[in-house]
Amino acid sequence: MFGRVKSLDAIMATAEKKSLHRSLGPIQLTLLGVGAVIGTGIFVLTAAAAQKAGPGMMWSFVIAGFVCAVAALCYSELASMVPVSGSAYTYSYAVVGELLAWMVGWALILEYAVAASAVCVGWSGYFMGLMKSWFGLVLPTALSAGPAWSFAGGLPHADFSAGIINVPAIVIAGLITALLVKGTTESATVNAALVAIKITALTMFVVLTWPAMHASHFTPFTPNGWFGHDGMGVVGAASSIFFAYVGFDAVSTAAEETKNPQRNVPIGLIGSLAICTIFYLAVAAGAVGAIGAQPTAVGVSPDSAAFANQCAALTAQGAQPLVCSKEALAFVLRAINHSAAGDLIGLAANLALPSVILMMIFGQTRIFFVMARDGLLPEKLATVHPTWKTPYIVTIVTGIFVAFAAALLPVGQLADISNSGTLFAFLMVAVAVMILRWRDPGRKRPFRTPLIWVTGPIAAAGCVFLYANLPISSILVLPVWGGIGLVFYFAYGYRKSHVGRGLTEVHELDADLPPGPVPPIS
Repeated sequence: MFGRVKSLDAIMATAEKKSLHRSLGPIQLTLLGVGAVIGTGIFVLTAAAAQKAGPGMMWSFVIAGFVCAVAALCYSELASMVPVSGSAYTYSYAVVGELLAWMVGWALILEYAVAASAVCVGWSGYFMGLMKSWFGLVLPTALSAGPAWSFAGGLPHADFSAGIINVPAIVIAGLITALLVKGTTESATVNAALVAIKITALTMFVVLTWPAMHASHFTPFTPNGWFGHDGMGVVGAASSIFFAYVGFDAVSTAAEETKNPQRNVPIGLIGSLAICTIFYLAVAAGAVGAIGAQPTAVGVSPDSAAFANQCAALTAQGAQPLVCSKEALAFVLRAINHSAAGDLIGLAANLALPSVILMMIFGQTRIFFVMARDGLLPEKLATVHPTWKTPYIVTIVTGIFVAFAAALLPVGQLADISNSGTLFAFLMVAVAVMILRWRDPGRKRPFRTPLIWVTGPIAAAGCVFLYANLPISSILVLPVWGGIGLVFYFAYGYRKSHVGRGLTEVHELDADLPPGPVPPIS
């Protein structure tokens, strides 16, 4: 099983045939990274982070950003060597073999599909906030939020007093899935406009909130300490806020198009992460400084039934705090008498977040497509629609999964589950880089991770550290999900694997195609 390695030489030979023009410099790479990173997390998770860490969530952004930086440097070496589809799954297949590659691909479902669910729930909060502000339209809680979940006794329990089903989240997931099935994707121009909208909205937020800051709102700075129980505290918030940095791999995967990658890729990665961290710190400071973090109670998880009940009681009294808001940034601006600006923030989120959902669902279908093409999943999943020329079956399956999770789970819990899969994938990338340096030191590397025997272990340890500080429910999801994946692998993939059957063909010529049309499996 560990000996089934996808031919790195064959992948590299194909990649060289389709090598791209090296035109990106450090400034372009940095801007690419900023555009890819800034977005969902800061709009959606600020309230949950405030409940976990209070004003100390500013340190949470720094910790998460550092782990991302060292993981990104490892990611860049493999991305520059193996510039093909499949992300960490393909890298792992070429280095550590099929079984671990399968586990990485299976974990990437948590990174992409569950992350898409989290963004759907975040979009739902901003959409309903905008509907209430503009038209006075308020959906019953039963139809605008999923239940609160607890894990007493090790088994999940749902508290339906907090909500039953998140209808707006289902609607947006369905609409985006329908767009992808029909082959519609955003153009580079539209994407650039949406990035500009996000950055303009966050800049406006900082400009309006900083004059309203009060020093008293920053005390106590760490109400839950650095290491709280079950994902609480500053480090627990860092594990959750890691979600706000996902997307930096856009810089890593652009290494093939970069002039002087050894110099410019680190500049682009570190530069974009530094800018994003400063941006996030400014937004967090503005949110906390203007109205206070206002935790409902010390040590109460933002995903618990107790928290949902406390928020319901405070809202009924007309005293809803920041930590209870489903549209945190818009809520802050309205609280300091900038209602119109709050609506603009809500509008920016409503416009920008669907494009994030689209790219996450598309990323998931691409992972599935590559795994099916390798024989590890039923090839029927990658069937191409005769009219729309898209892998419609896998897209619909992914969309149903995304909608189901978005309907029933809160945004913070979804983000934490997504982070568990992402951290595992990044851990495997860091390990794969070190193994390949030891096994094949002479192979051409357009980008080499600096100080690999320092950076690699720090990246791996950082991923394990953040994973260990997630809530216990999210920690348990990964091994349970992995166990389900192993059952699938040994029941199907182990027997049907192309590499296991001696089929060594490499289909990477279509690696960078948009959602449609996609060639059928050979």
